[in-house]
Amino acid sequence: MLSTVTTKGQVTIPVDIRTRFHIQPNDRVDFFVDGERIVITPVRTLKQLRGSVAAVGSGNITGEREEAKRALAERVAGETA
Repeated sequence: MLSTVTTKGQVTIPVDIRTRFHIQPNDRVDFFVDGERIVITPVRTLKQLRGSVAAVGSGNITGEREEAKRALAERVAGETA
């Protein structure tokens, strides 16, 4: 698929690609160079990824957060001892 670069350096992403990769207005994309190619990749935010992975167990985020805090506190205490 071809697209033309405007005088401002802008390129329109063809609708087929936007649809396939769920790229919506105001989404961010990342460009990187791979040899002689330019690769564009959609950037997903944590909010967009929410729900994309099934929860394991109860899904009690409060309990998991508290457990992570305890584990971190123990590790930090061990480093300072």
